[in-house]
Amino acid sequence: MADENAKPETKPVEKQADKATPAAKPQAGAAPAKPETKPAQSAPAKPAETDAPPKPAETEPAAKPETKPAPKPAPAAKPQAGAAPAKPETKPAEKPAPAEPQLPAFEKGLSDKIVGQFGERAQVRFVKPDRVGIKVAREDVREVASYLRDQMNFDHAESVTGVDYPADKEIEVVYHLGSYTDESLSRQVLELATRAPREEVPSPGRDSTVLPSLREVFYSVEFHERECFEMLGVYFEDHPDNRRLLLPEDWADIPPMRKDFAIKGR
Repeated sequence: MADENAKPETKPVEKQADKATPAAKPQAGAAPAKPETKPAQSAPAKPAETDAPPKPAETEPAAKPETKPAPKPAPAAKPQAGAAPAKPETKPAEKPAPAEPQLPAFEKGLSDKIVGQFGERAQVRFVKPDRVGIKVAREDVREVASYLRDQMNFDHAESVTGVDYPADKEIEVVYHLGSYTDESLSRQVLELATRAPREEVPSPGRDSTVLPSLREVFYSVEFHERECFEMLGVYFEDHPDNRRLLLPEDWADIPPMRKDFAIKGR
């Protein structure tokens, strides 16, 4: 029978070693153990980069229309030494056409009477006070002259002259008419003008530069028409004496009052 007073066997409690268990000695010939190294602390993770917003789809630029370069202006010519510098061309300002002058009361009365008789066959224009101009065709000049003498009392021709118009290929003959018998016309001079064709190579009396003579209407034109004949080459039909008046009979040049006449030696 077991003894009740016997104490139970107790094993002594192993005390924890105050010191750490010594490391095992390395075996002979073995490589020395490397000391344990703690892993390097990794840098804190950066926040994940957000994805960049998607770029818009690249579109090809529209093709530009081909433009040809403007031609370069030609270089200005250099002025020659001693020459004056060229001035820039300036266009003159266009002047407005002058207004047609109004006929004074007396001259308008004459004009209305002539236009009333001949209508469009007589072109009346105002020259200046006391002077009115009438232009008619050569086939009407004798009829108009007779009317001015018989109905309007212009009884004589004070002078006869001519004007050369090469650009128009015409020569104009102008009769200046006056009155001795009508005192109301004592200050008036009426210009009666007509034109004849102009020949480039004149042959007076044998070409188309011909006008009717007014010798039978106004006796005083006899010598004046002779002067126009030799100076301008106008031959007057029915004139009683179409001979030279001032020039020699053997004159062989063109009429000297034409604009293309050149004085020899100049």
